[in-house]
Amino acid sequence: MLSFARNLLEQADIMKDHFCEGEKRTPKLAVSCQHYSFAVNAFVDVVNEYDADEYNFILRETQTGEIIDDVANGSSEIGVLYLSEYNSEVLTKLIKKSNLVFEEIFTASPHVFIGKNHPLASHAVITLDELKPYPYLVYEQGERNSFYFSEEFLSVLDMPKSIQVRDRATLFNLAVGLNGFTVSSGVIDKELNGEEIIARPLDMNCTMRIGMIKKKNAMLSRYAQSYAAALKKYATIG
Repeated sequence: MLSFARNLLEQADIMKDHFCEGEKRTPKLAVSCQHYSFAVNAFVDVVNEYDADEYNFILRETQTGEIIDDVANGSSEIGVLYLSEYNSEVLTKLIKKSNLVFEEIFTASPHVFIGKNHPLASHAVITLDELKPYPYLVYEQGERNSFYFSEEFLSVLDMPKSIQVRDRATLFNLAVGLNGFTVSSGVIDKELNGEEIIARPLDMNCTMRIGMIKKKNAMLSRYAQSYAAALKKYATIG
């Protein structure tokens, strides 16, 4: 009931923002996302675009299940995550059950993120067998710790060594310090992540569909619309 009331108030506020242009409004936007640098870059663009004396912006890099929960209960207006042939059936059912919709932004083939001095850094393409001697770095998913909620394309069951982390900085530090690796979209920002981390294609025939989730039939605020546009701008392999 509280969630329903919050949704009504949010939609009323968005309608007011759209149609009462002469009235001074405090910019606000909440986004929940998986650990993607392009999602942070897009958020920076929105904050810069709507910079004001007062604003209230929230960016949550969090677990996959919490992204869906956040958007469903109104804590966030937009969520950013990926679907694939491995998790699509389970996550799509949960998204629909939560009265949300998934909008694809771009597709990507899985890439391996490693340190620039990693023994495999000179390889143009990396195979699964080549990765097995090194620690597999994955994001912790809490109570919903099944493969379907994983941010990474590979199951930890496929790798003899694995380390779970909660934040991107720790993951990248371990990638450099332990010659660890993770698997993601290949979209990487050197300004945000530094020069130490590089991406190499993984020899695996599958596709990541990266997109955003939002409430079904809900009007997005102007800030959320700007964020969606910025996501598409940064959705390039770099």
